[in-house]
Amino acid sequence: MKAIINAKIITEGTILTGYNLLYMKEIISVTKELPIWAEVIDAKGAYLSAGFIDLHIHGSNGADVMDATFEALTTISKSVLQTGTTSFLATTMTMPKEDIVLALETIKQYTSKEGANIVGVHLEGPFIHTKKYGAQNPLYIQKPNIELIEPYMDIIKMITLAPEVEGAEVFIKTLNKDYPKTVLSVGHSDASYRETKESFEWGVSHATHLFNAMSPLHHREPGVVGAVLDSDEVTCEIIADKIHIHPLFFNVIHKLKKEKLLLVTDAMRAGCMRCGTYDLGGQEVIVKEGEARLLDGTLAGSVLMLNEALRNFYESTEISLPELIDMVTKIPAQKLGLNRGELKESYRADMVLFDKKFNILKTFVDGEVKFDA
Repeated sequence: MKAIINAKIITEGTILTGYNLLYMKEIISVTKELPIWAEVIDAKGAYLSAGFIDLHIHGSNGADVMDATFEALTTISKSVLQTGTTSFLATTMTMPKEDIVLALETIKQYTSKEGANIVGVHLEGPFIHTKKYGAQNPLYIQKPNIELIEPYMDIIKMITLAPEVEGAEVFIKTLNKDYPKTVLSVGHSDASYRETKESFEWGVSHATHLFNAMSPLHHREPGVVGAVLDSDEVTCEIIADKIHIHPLFFNVIHKLKKEKLLLVTDAMRAGCMRCGTYDLGGQEVIVKEGEARLLDGTLAGSVLMLNEALRNFYESTEISLPELIDMVTKIPAQKLGLNRGELKESYRADMVLFDKKFNILKTFVDGEVKFDA
């Protein structure tokens, strides 16, 4: 048995002091008791929370999910530990069919436990709209096609698609019926408010990088953004790098969405690296001053780290710390139905220690220290 002592424990909407967290591979209890045989880690007053979960990340430290190699997945998994991330969805791109299938097959066969856990795939595209492709390659946009992905539905946990394109209604209804645990997300979409609201009735329950690569909020046509903000049940994610969304909207979105709001990075291979020239989905990307852009100036994912997203959001809003941490722990875990994301008995001992500036001090995966600053 192990114990973390002298931590400010963030759990169940509050911050506990004077308590110890006992754990092995799973959390045993949060208690004032300290068994004499426990192996002790002194947090020295740092914050302790469940490990962070990123539902949208393409790469990090020079590697990308679409590299479709075990080495790339290991590089990403180990790199994100320094950001406090203990679980993530390996996110694909709109690329040739054979490239997507190879990436899916690689993830399906991947078994390494060296870093953060890959808890599934976020299939971003290729079933998107030709007007809202963003940094996706429009040459490889396809009509919704269940046959392409059906062999991998055991690992595909989220699909970003445009619900207004031809064939999307049947695709969404079929997946919602046959694979109800897979999250269907509106994104890279030019749908109207009415079309988007209708897609919620079919089974869409999430929105990918809200405000970006979708029909905007307009006072005469509220678009995808308006439909998402108008729904009490639909969750949404934002990229809180102060580039994809002006920080003014952090407060606005949180007031409207509350516990339905998640933070993601949408990071590409330049994450945790220096400025320079990289690629995303086969397209050249210039990373400069914290921005990742295609040669035509289009934002190409981000180089955001999840602990930076927390700091940006916290500094720009009136949110409490427990509410903030829920946005990268409890809420994404519940969205995917994962037994983690909270410091509760029998939950996985995926945890993170961080200071008041959200600098990561230690990251635990399955009760083992995988990152130590």
